Amino acid sequence: MGRGDKHRLPAFEHNGILLVDKPSEWTSHDVVHFVRRRFNVKKVGHAGTLDPAATGLLVLLLGKATKMSQTLSQSDKTYSGEMLFGVETDSQDMDGKVISEKDASFLTEELVLEVFDSFIGPQLQTPPMVSAVKVGGKKLYELAREGKEVEREPRDMEIYSLVADEFHLPVVNFTVECTKGTYVRTICSDIGAKLGCGGVLKSLRRLRSGEYNVANTHDIEEMREKWTQDDLLRALVSF
Repeated sequence: MGRGDKHRLPAFEHNGILLVDKPSEWTSHDVVHFVRRRFNVKKVGHAGTLDPAATGLLVLLLGKATKMSQTLSQSDKTYSGEMLFGVETDSQDMDGKVISEKDASFLTEELVLEVFDSFIGPQLQTPPMVSAVKVGGKKLYELAREGKEVEREPRDMEIYSLVADEFHLPVVNFTVECTKGTYVRTICSDIGAKLGCGGVLKSLRRLRSGEYNVANTHDIEEMREKWTQDDLLRALVSF
């Protein structure tokens, strides 16, 4: 998959925020790199990473807007996704190795909704081993690649709402509103554990980050095929 071609363009020296709909299998860094090279932008950052398999809103910061990275990353988030019950993996999503499979045929909508409701509110969440949280100077996912699992300090987070949008048991489509730094894959794993059958995150899409919404994002393929630097300038949101 191409990530953008080199262009003989003048330096793009404008500042602002660009809302992109991140495709599946692109890393957040891939998107940053694409915009930087495609439009000859010297400084590009983002305000909160998305896993490669996830899609949706990625807030890119161009030029002087990169100084806003830490502030904007603190924003509350909204995601939609699917959780699959009856399976556990070592990554808490579908990309990991299956470590357990259990019967989930006993699940009912009422039982799932009851457990969903129990997860609303402030709580402690243990970061997954595939996260970028550092322990002893190394990122957890780096330790996971070495086959190591270490103790992780639980972190404060809050789930404002957790709604079951559709039931196709053992799959549930859901929408969750939560504080920054919340691992949705861990929510799925913890709910599965409470139900007694295990659970994993099957798919994830970011709908909102702070005041920014996926409805206002721009498509990577259109940017690659059609956009000029003037199009990029018109798409920028002031900060």
